[in-house]
Amino acid sequence: MRLISEGDRAGRPELWRAYACTAAAVAATAAAGAKAVDADSSWYRALNKPSWQPPPAAFPVVWTPLYASIAFAGGRALGRARGRARARLAGSLAVNLALNAGWTWVFFRLRSPKAALVGTLLLDVSNADLIRRTARADAAAAAALIPYGAWCGFATWLNAAVARRNPHH
Repeated sequence: MRLISEGDRAGRPELWRAYACTAAAVAATAAAGAKAVDADSSWYRALNKPSWQPPPAAFPVVWTPLYASIAFAGGRALGRARGRARARLAGSLAVNLALNAGWTWVFFRLRSPKAALVGTLLLDVSNADLIRRTARADAAAAAALIPYGAWCGFATWLNAAVARRNPHH
C-alpha cells in the first residue's frame, strides 16, 4: 500500500504555500470589504429594500463560511494546477476577489446601487470563470465554490431590487 509517494512529498510545500497565499488574499478581501460596509448609515437605512432581504446579522454568518470555501478551493486548485493554467487560475481568483471587495465600496461608500449592480453582474461572470478554471484543476475545489456562486447570484437579485426601488440613489 502506498500512502505518500516521493512526488507527493515534493509537492507538499508548494500546496501549503498555495493554501497560505489564498487564505491571506481572501482574508484581505474580507477585511477590505468589511471596512466599506456601513449598514447603520442613514443613507442605507433610508433605502427602500425588499421584504425578502436577509437581516443584517445574517451577512457575516453567511460570508464567513463562503470566504473559507474560497480560500480552501483556491488553495487546493492552485496547488494542483500547473503552468499557464495555474497562472490563469490565479489571475481569475485575483480578479474575483477584487470584484468581491469592490462591490461593497461601490454600494456603501459611493452609495450607488446602480453601479454596484454592474459590479455584482461582473462578479457573477467572474464566479463562472473561476469555477470553470477551478474545475479543470480539481473537481472538489470547484464544488466548494458553488455556494459562493449561488449566494452572489442571490445578491445580484437583491441588488437589482434595491436599485429598482431606489432610482435616485
